[in-house]
Amino acid sequence: MFGLDTWLAQFSDGATLIVVVAVAILLGLRHASDPDHLAAVTTLVTNGRGRATRLGLSWGLGHASSLLVLGVPIVLWKAYLPDRIEQSAEVTIGLVIMALALWLLRRWRHGAFAHDHTHLRVPPQRTPWQAFGIGVVHGIGGSGGVGVLLLAAIHSHAVALIALALFAVCTAISMALLSTGFGYVLGRPPMQRAFARVVPAFGGFSLCFGLWYVLGALTVVPYVF
Repeated sequence: MFGLDTWLAQFSDGATLIVVVAVAILLGLRHASDPDHLAAVTTLVTNGRGRATRLGLSWGLGHASSLLVLGVPIVLWKAYLPDRIEQSAEVTIGLVIMALALWLLRRWRHGAFAHDHTHLRVPPQRTPWQAFGIGVVHGIGGSGGVGVLLLAAIHSHAVALIALALFAVCTAISMALLSTGFGYVLGRPPMQRAFARVVPAFGGFSLCFGLWYVLGALTVVPYVF
């Protein structure tokens, strides 16, 4: 994001294994802060810390799985996805963000975040397997590919594979931590009472972001991240 990954990765060029490992960990931990992940997590995680951790970890594991499956051929043989497939994955990410936003707004409209005294009415929610699937799509496209490309530039295949594995694992950890943080904040009683008033803003922002992400993938509008 804004060249931060490239700046971090430059320290791994010709550096010792310890430095490469540190860079891979930092890339992974930072990865969850990308705008597409923030937009997704604001719509995916809305009901408490424990559930948020499970959904975030499932989301992160799906993302890590895609990074590993697609990253190993890139690191070993410089085998890249065709541009059309990568563009399709980017468009799908935007559509998924829009769908999550609409799902959040629908739950809000049906009273999912309204309070009856101290009890929150909760309709059916996302499952960990659904979150895993969303993570898989994010891993195929999105900014994760940037980190893989940067690690693929490492000369030693063995070191690059170690860095890729650490990058994928730390990405999953960072997504679980991000989701846990959101769940903890949103699960506190004062925030639960206030959240129903800001859900439309969350949903509206994510819907607009998803639309912009789709148009950016289609090169209709600039994509700056």
